[in-house]
Amino acid sequence: MTVRFNNHLSSIPGYTPGVPKGHSAEDVARSDLAQLASNESPFPPLPEVVEAISHAATAMNRYPDPAATRLRQSLADRHEIEPGQISVANGSCDFLLAAAEALLEPGAEIVYAWPSFSMYPNMAAMTGAREIRVPLKQDQSHDLEAMLEEITAATQIVIVCNPNNPTGTYIPFREISEFVSRVPDHVQVILDEAYIEFQIYDDPGESVDLLREFPNLVLLRTFSKTHSLAGLRVGYAMGSPAFKAAVDAVRQPFGVNALAQAAAVEALEHGDLIDRQIETQIAERIRVENAVADLGLATTDSQANFSWISLGENGEEIEDEVVATLNQAGIVVRQGRLLGGPGWLRVSYGTAEENDRFVAALGDAMKVHG
Repeated sequence: MTVRFNNHLSSIPGYTPGVPKGHSAEDVARSDLAQLASNESPFPPLPEVVEAISHAATAMNRYPDPAATRLRQSLADRHEIEPGQISVANGSCDFLLAAAEALLEPGAEIVYAWPSFSMYPNMAAMTGAREIRVPLKQDQSHDLEAMLEEITAATQIVIVCNPNNPTGTYIPFREISEFVSRVPDHVQVILDEAYIEFQIYDDPGESVDLLREFPNLVLLRTFSKTHSLAGLRVGYAMGSPAFKAAVDAVRQPFGVNALAQAAAVEALEHGDLIDRQIETQIAERIRVENAVADLGLATTDSQANFSWISLGENGEEIEDEVVATLNQAGIVVRQGRLLGGPGWLRVSYGTAEENDRFVAALGDAMKVHG
């Protein structure tokens, strides 16, 4: 006899990280590889944040605050909502999996666009719920009307990733508001805003205002992208106290470690510096996409810290070869095929030097394989 594990494990797709095969994250950080695969910030944490981490490290013999009281209060002050509407977790993925456990079961349904964040398929697979993937529109943006048509009495969760990962496309808040107003009250709407600070159309605070009108709405945000804390994994959800209670009930206690809490609290004190870093990344986004256009390749209208680049009519045929050529040049990107979009590449914005290396290497690859 051998140990028998749950049958549904075989249907869970898992998550493929952007670190190249055979390398650890530490290897990449210490090499000359241009790591443009994981949508991380190219900036190191602020010195004040590193100092806060060092100070917190002196008390590592104690458990962290299970309620993350200081961090939740800081976030409440920033967003002008009540601390009871905020929950923190080990990154946004922690919330997604907790929401699945709290809301989904066999017979329930979850609706989301596709391609979108690669963690969403895990939610149905781990719970036995039925997933409904709604194809993106021709411009690689969400088809909100089609998503509404798929909602039934069995639908428990609808997810909108805005800006969308991996396509970078963005839905204005006026359209989000109209969409949420048409979603039945029994459906939990999850607005995944991991990249919301990088869009240039709306004030990120506008979606927070929607929480007062729609108790079935929850917003997911993260410190990984804009605050350079991907290595510490700090995400937070803003929504109803009922959602907070539900996800907190199914997650382990002490879910956000003490170093992460200290770093996030300090990072919130330096909004002006963070805003300047974001502006730099937006400028790089525009520069890279213009350079890619000069190569004869199309991109979506990205409003995130990455580009979604089409490799052209024969993109599906040459994708593997293009990525291999980029890897040989020390450039690590994400294959569209692995993200639900064969024939495309997702490329994060790194430093100006890394971005220049990418554009040059991509040009060389297309001359050979295009």
